[in-house]
Amino acid sequence: MKAATRRQTEVLNFLKSYLRGHKYPPTIREVAGHFGISVKGAYDHVKALEKKGLIACNNNRSRAIEILEDSESAATEQVHIPLLGHVAAGQPLFAEENNEGSLAMPVSMVGRGQVFALRIEGESMIDAGIFDGDIAIFNRQNQAENGQIVVAMVDEAVTLKRFYQEKNRVRLQAENPAYPPIYTADARILGRLVTIIRSY
Repeated sequence: MKAATRRQTEVLNFLKSYLRGHKYPPTIREVAGHFGISVKGAYDHVKALEKKGLIACNNNRSRAIEILEDSESAATEQVHIPLLGHVAAGQPLFAEENNEGSLAMPVSMVGRGQVFALRIEGESMIDAGIFDGDIAIFNRQNQAENGQIVVAMVDEAVTLKRFYQEKNRVRLQAENPAYPPIYTADARILGRLVTIIRSY
């Protein structure tokens, strides 16, 4: 049996979360609304999970999705990611006092490297689809390729920008025309963006 895709794993996790919170499963329309996709798209994901033996559906009722008992072992392995919250200027990003707890995420979404999460503040990356209040997941690394979105330390402050290596300097480019690029010869890469989590 094929493993669930990344999106199917997200749908499965939503079904489990909804079931825990409401004691009954969501409708296909509610699945579609949560992910901002069409009802047909949500239906296809649910049917794919059923084919893979992770859930069971009763097509004669609207709230009839059942999580199968063996789906926990069949679903993607989880990894716990430290949530580091808002970091004050001058405070080391990975300092223990920044840790606000952890998030459980499927390995299929974030990989097996060293990962951490930050709460996004501000609007400098809105044209990249990153908004104030989002939670960003990063792979911890000290190098990046041109065009990658990174979290970097510049002048003792942490910033989220798109990275470009120029001849004698680094350009950290915002994704909002209201914010000018940052040019520096002394940027320290802390991590590369992996994925964004948004609550509605």
